[in-house]
Amino acid sequence: MSSTAISSRKASIHKFSERYAASRDHWRSKASFFHREDQIYLRFLIPPASRVLEIGCGTGDTLASLEPSYGVGVDFSEAMIAKAKERHPELTFQVGDAEDLETISAIQGPFDFILILDTIGSFDDCQESIFHLHKLCSRETRLVIGYFSHLWWPILRMAEMVGLRMPYPEQNVLSPADVRSFARLADFDPVRSEQRVLSPLALLGMGRLINRFISILPGVRALALRHFLVCRSTHVHGPELKSVTVVVPARNERGNIEPAVQRIGDFCSDIEILFVEGHSKDDTFSEMERVRSAYPHRDIKIMSQPGKGKADAVFSAFDVARGDVLMILDADLTMPPEQLPKFWDAIQSGKGEFINGSRLVYRMDDGAMRFLNLIANRLFSYLFSWILNQRYTDTLCGTKVLRRTDYLRLKAGKSYFGDFDPFGDFDLIFGASRLNLKSIDLPIRYTARSYGETQISRFTHGWMLVKMVAFAFLRIKAQ
Repeated sequence: MSSTAISSRKASIHKFSERYAASRDHWRSKASFFHREDQIYLRFLIPPASRVLEIGCGTGDTLASLEPSYGVGVDFSEAMIAKAKERHPELTFQVGDAEDLETISAIQGPFDFILILDTIGSFDDCQESIFHLHKLCSRETRLVIGYFSHLWWPILRMAEMVGLRMPYPEQNVLSPADVRSFARLADFDPVRSEQRVLSPLALLGMGRLINRFISILPGVRALALRHFLVCRSTHVHGPELKSVTVVVPARNERGNIEPAVQRIGDFCSDIEILFVEGHSKDDTFSEMERVRSAYPHRDIKIMSQPGKGKADAVFSAFDVARGDVLMILDADLTMPPEQLPKFWDAIQSGKGEFINGSRLVYRMDDGAMRFLNLIANRLFSYLFSWILNQRYTDTLCGTKVLRRTDYLRLKAGKSYFGDFDPFGDFDLIFGASRLNLKSIDLPIRYTARSYGETQISRFTHGWMLVKMVAFAFLRIKAQ
């Protein structure tokens, strides 16, 4: 441990850790169900083969369960670290006080994830301790903080008294709002939060069902034992964004091709406009060729999608796009192209990493959306906001924006969800959620189309959305 002087409180915690290192396995075994519940959710947040740093790693069992490609554990207990090295020689462990800047400076970053599981309860200065971690972050790094709910402290103390839980020294009693506040004060931007685990006991198999399906319900989750917060550093930024590709999927949209080019302004010095033709019957492809020739000063490219559906069109275009930023503009132009600069500003400034257009904030033009569609969109938005733990006021707006580098990461992990979305909207939304990207809803003025007819079937596609809600619940929420 660092020679820097520590408080008497920290000294007592260190003494406790040294004393209980030998019996740590016994206590973890006694609470094996609870630790498995933790690991299930952490493995959802932190995919295998990630670069992971755990602050307060103890004997390293949690870190090892995450199967990192490069794992580093830090703990100020020499006895705990000695056991960790013996148990998990494939990982890197070091003795050090995470509140000591020298300890953090000696670690080689950056990491994909930095995990603080319960250790925040031992910090003397939570804000300063979290602030030091910026040095180990890149733009993609996510800080994951897990802690006990303050509502459970009387129960946990009682469990210690009767020998059901390992005794703990004095800990900080923090609510989810406290942890979120410390993160913000330390310049970490909260991305998502979750509260889960109503039963720390197996209860003959019922505990898993309760934790998976009951503890996450609205209202009920406020009583959950565990709360998790995922944040990103606001001190680090990725490479400067210099170019953008506007992908325009079009099927039977001949009359909207030239207006799209005319209305896409010069909001970036390097704009590629990529039209994707979807097997139209109104000669849309020929119109794309004519428009490309008529506007030689614009970087216009055209392609025919290889398969069917909007998702196939969008992702085929994304795969060949050259822009640093990828934007989707539906060819019906109900999302006015004049509003694309707002999306560029939102992602270029770093305010968000996944920018989702929302048609349901401003009043829309009469006839722009049928009444049943409006009701369904609002209902699905509420459901997906709850499932994803990020606010979505409109999941089906066609305009979505993200970095090309994030799209490539999203594509690499797409197998987790499978090929189920004909629209592509939910592939992007679920993928962004899986990557813990900072999502921003950007309100737009939604207008009625002036050419062609809608490609949406209310009932066929509505049933698809119902199935997507169930799918997202099982794959994202009910871990």
